[in-house]
Amino acid sequence: MFDTRELGRRPGALKRLSREVPAPGSLGVEVIRVPEGAPLELDLRLESVMEGVLVTGTVRFPLAGECVRCLEPLTREGTAEFQELFSYPDSEFSARFADTEDEEADEERLFLQNDLIDLEPVLRDAVVLALPLRPTCREDCPGLCPDCGARLAEDPEHQHDEPIDIRWAALREFAEAGASEEPAGSDKQAKAPRSRGDEPQEK
Repeated sequence: MFDTRELGRRPGALKRLSREVPAPGSLGVEVIRVPEGAPLELDLRLESVMEGVLVTGTVRFPLAGECVRCLEPLTREGTAEFQELFSYPDSEFSARFADTEDEEADEERLFLQNDLIDLEPVLRDAVVLALPLRPTCREDCPGLCPDCGARLAEDPEHQHDEPIDIRWAALREFAEAGASEEPAGSDKQAKAPRSRGDEPQEK
């Protein structure tokens, strides 16, 4: 929450703020996110206008996730810019706006609450939209081997034998089976050489 009472509803009044706030939970997507409680560094410009308070700001935040190619953990810094109008709930402009706009647009509007601004929904939208869709540990990450899952960055020479065409697989099995068989007649036991002892008697 940020207090706007110092602006005093004077159009043109300006206030600059620099704050550090903890990140709320579930700020991110499946592959990359802002750790809950991590510091969000805010630089804000609060400007009083006829309708309410116009907030313009920049947020810097740490990120943690995993590479979409090799699944290794990664960390980096992110930045997002945003601008949002917080309307005075009791102003004449808000009443006229409500009469002319549809209910869906009215639900998307943000209002000050007792001269306080709740920036969490604005920050959440800005940060999530600034996240990389496919984060990688490096731009040229080669990813994982599709055959065994090895990380190719650690073994650039990694390769496998070229797979055999399935149409020739049966022929190869037949050839390997034939090569393993012994030649014909090899099952006959070779006669042991005669010893130099007694010769067989002649009849």
